[in-house]
Amino acid sequence: MCGIVGYIGNEEAVPVLLNGLAKLEYRGYDSAGISVYHDGICTIKAKGRLAVLSDKIVGEGTVSSHVGIGHTRWATHGAPSDRNSHPHNSQSGKISVVHNGIIENYMELKAFLEENGYHFVSETDTEVVAQLFDFYYDGDPIGTLQKVIKKIRGAYALAIMCNDHPDSLVAVRKDSPLLVGLSHDGNYVASDIPALLEYTRDYYLLNENEIVLLTKEGVTLYDLDGNQIQKDIFHVTWDIDAAEKGGYDYFMMKEIMEQPQALRKTVFPRLTEKGINLEALSLTEEEIKNFNRIHIVACGSAWHAGIVGRYVLEEVCRVPVEVDIASEFRYRNPILNKNDLCIIISQSGETADTLAALREAKKQGVKVLSIVNVVGSSIARESDDVLYTWAGPEIAVATTKGYTTQLSMLYLVALYFAKVRGTIGEERLQQCLEELRLLPEKTSEVLKLDAGMKELAKKYAQSQDVFIIGRGLDYAAAMESSLKLKEISYIHSEAYAAGELKHGTISLIEEGTLVIAIATQEKLFEKLVSNVKEVKARGANVIAIAIEDSHAMEDVADEVIYLPKSADIFTSSYNVLPMQLFAYYTAVERGCDVDKPRNLAKSVTVE
Repeated sequence: MCGIVGYIGNEEAVPVLLNGLAKLEYRGYDSAGISVYHDGICTIKAKGRLAVLSDKIVGEGTVSSHVGIGHTRWATHGAPSDRNSHPHNSQSGKISVVHNGIIENYMELKAFLEENGYHFVSETDTEVVAQLFDFYYDGDPIGTLQKVIKKIRGAYALAIMCNDHPDSLVAVRKDSPLLVGLSHDGNYVASDIPALLEYTRDYYLLNENEIVLLTKEGVTLYDLDGNQIQKDIFHVTWDIDAAEKGGYDYFMMKEIMEQPQALRKTVFPRLTEKGINLEALSLTEEEIKNFNRIHIVACGSAWHAGIVGRYVLEEVCRVPVEVDIASEFRYRNPILNKNDLCIIISQSGETADTLAALREAKKQGVKVLSIVNVVGSSIARESDDVLYTWAGPEIAVATTKGYTTQLSMLYLVALYFAKVRGTIGEERLQQCLEELRLLPEKTSEVLKLDAGMKELAKKYAQSQDVFIIGRGLDYAAAMESSLKLKEISYIHSEAYAAGELKHGTISLIEEGTLVIAIATQEKLFEKLVSNVKEVKARGANVIAIAIEDSHAMEDVADEVIYLPKSADIFTSSYNVLPMQLFAYYTAVERGCDVDKPRNLAKSVTVE
């Protein structure tokens, strides 16, 4: 959560900080603030969106400075307010800190500091860092930061200014993302690449508890013991336009429409004349043949992709698959053995719970294969193998192209494993590979439903409750569809396995209740039709999503959306697309901020 940016160089700092925070606002938008050096540390912060802070800065007059730190907040400790906003300063006014993460032992540190005469003005855990830094400060920012790190527990990315060192910034990270940007006009720190993309494409990717000292002339890196370290520069190849809206009202719609292109970039380089090429995967054929069980671990939409992955892997590889929510995985003391594989899925590659699950799997000696979108992210670096989805930057909080590219990668993994394990015939394998080649084209066809989904959204936008039902892979799609609808439109929405309706849920169906039935699995189609009849008999309005030529649904549903034919295992790539559009237009119709839904942030970097 939260977004951090820092700058020191030749340019005016305030515009750089505000521009960087604008690119990071998807990480949190409860409040925002900056500290710059102007005859001492000058801090300006405000509750609300970044625009509130910008107006406040204009109102107070332009602050000229060439060094500063900024923060956009997703509230954890303390409600959104001006005083809980970052940066947080020490009571001496000599230290200013921005923080992404959670300081788990802040209460005991706060008590210690209060005993030593420190007074706190906020409810946050972060203020403890500012006061603790002040307590230990001896004129050496690096040495002081080393002492602070040894006292605090939790997750943190920190950027710190010292009043008597106006020509430098210090920063450190542990379990929360932070990177260092390098340029001829100065140097930067930020939580994510889009914040700095227009200034530099060259970065240092910090590992755990690596400390950085920034001046306008250069960057020096240290380990926890104060030893200087050398790192390779990571060069970003993203097109700057990829992180801009490109004429769309919201990033979400842009990213929905980018899915065919993202799928081409993800799938096509991995398909060769000889079959599937998974980029020098270190897993040997012997290891793949000997897998006893596969564990898929993820959060949110990535977890839904994992549920699809379970169906597909078990279908074509004939190996048992368990799917875990990452936040539950390590706490249930999972039973793992050396012949298991753990597949970690994360769009950002920084998801805190997922990263913790990865470390638990590795601690137990299990091979880890990650599917992530961000090159050089923590999950990518710590995995035994990584497969990138190449979706490009995804800015909207609600994932779209991130999800569908994760699905495509799971298809590739499943088919590759099936080929190695000898559980798929050559004829079926070639049919599946052809389906994969058609994935971008068919996705483009489905996205032409755009206008129709907009009209349906207008018709049903004021629904109070929506139930989305499906069976098999369609149930996985129902869960992802329900999440899309509830997170951006704020309509109460729930997904159910259609066969469970009679076990309690159908009692909630009444006259006018909207039910969306996803029915793209041929062998389960007739049963789904029966479930639609059951809810219609109780007064529901039904929108059905079905494969073309499935005309039986027209006799029972109020609206039917048709998708192109495909093998059952691939329908999950298509049946969620109309629901992405429906959720988007419903949110717009209800006047919601599509890209920044309330209480949510894009990258969940705290537990």
